[in-house]
Amino acid sequence: MSDGPAGPTQDEEQRLWRRGFSRIAGIDEVGRGPIAGPVVAGAVVLPDLTGASHPDLPLVRDSKTLSAAQLARADAAARELALGVGIGVASSEEIDRMGIAPATRKAMRRAVEALPEPPDHLLIDAFPLDWHRTPCLAIIKGDALCTAIAAASVVAKVYRDRLMCELDERYPGYGLASHKGYASAEHLAAVGSLGPSPAHRRSFSPFKPALFDRDALRA
Repeated sequence: MSDGPAGPTQDEEQRLWRRGFSRIAGIDEVGRGPIAGPVVAGAVVLPDLTGASHPDLPLVRDSKTLSAAQLARADAAARELALGVGIGVASSEEIDRMGIAPATRKAMRRAVEALPEPPDHLLIDAFPLDWHRTPCLAIIKGDALCTAIAAASVVAKVYRDRLMCELDERYPGYGLASHKGYASAEHLAAVGSLGPSPAHRRSFSPFKPALFDRDALRA
């Protein structure tokens, strides 16, 4: 299932299918660490891929290991193969208001709510989520081990990258389309020159303690 020696598998899904679960959603988030932009979560329900021959299935793995071109192909493959895909977003304003961990959980809940049918089991990359009475299993390095979580990682990454390109057009000069909101030297220099934009997370370093009011940010 992977073109590398340690790609994700459906071992965990197979175990749960044997126990009678049928709609198993893999969930992952991207964008917890940047100083700008939202945190985005993906939720993906996959069928049994045993014997599947999609040419880009080997690319459905931890999104951090993929180039932009590979991500686009992996995203298309995941969406084509999936029984359901959901995306959830928590904005920079929500991150500042409630903190990154609660905002991440909110994005995950929104991703699950966006699925066409409610799942009966959740597999999450290392980040436990209390979702009504739906059982949930947090798997350390789940995006590298579990195909459904890897697929969620991919669709969330592609979606967030697209949002960051849109924010780059709205707030030019920061290079948001290139560094995706992470605290690169280029990004920090731009903030130092231009001041923060409304897309920036004032609760994050280098803005903590808060040195500005969101209401006073550039429109």
